[in-house]
Amino acid sequence: MNEGEQAEMMRGGGAHIVPFPAAAPKAEVTFNRDELRQILNLYGRMVAEGEWRDYAMDFERERAVFSVFRRSSEMPLYRIVKEPALARRQGAYSVIAAGGRILKRGHELDRVLRVLEPLRVVAN
Repeated sequence: MNEGEQAEMMRGGGAHIVPFPAAAPKAEVTFNRDELRQILNLYGRMVAEGEWRDYAMDFERERAVFSVFRRSSEMPLYRIVKEPALARRQGAYSVIAAGGRILKRGHELDRVLRVLEPLRVVAN
């Protein structure tokens, strides 16, 4: 390579370097409108009964979490979790108690949420 070719390479006239495109950031997992409707309907009933008082939602890359509190300064009573990666196995939805115990897991949110429904005694 002569001096002219070296100078051309130094100025960028040679092979063009194309940077590798950055990977697109993975979207967060969220609850869709129907899922939120089901969760908030249950939450509203439990607030009306005086059982629950506050909630929080967390959206991460791998899961979405709806946490329920009796008082806002405490640990959550329950966490309703959506993990799409588990959809083909145990089911994408689970309800987890305060101690970390999984109360119910499944493929359909309405069935999983039934574990939180208060027992209703029917008098004859």
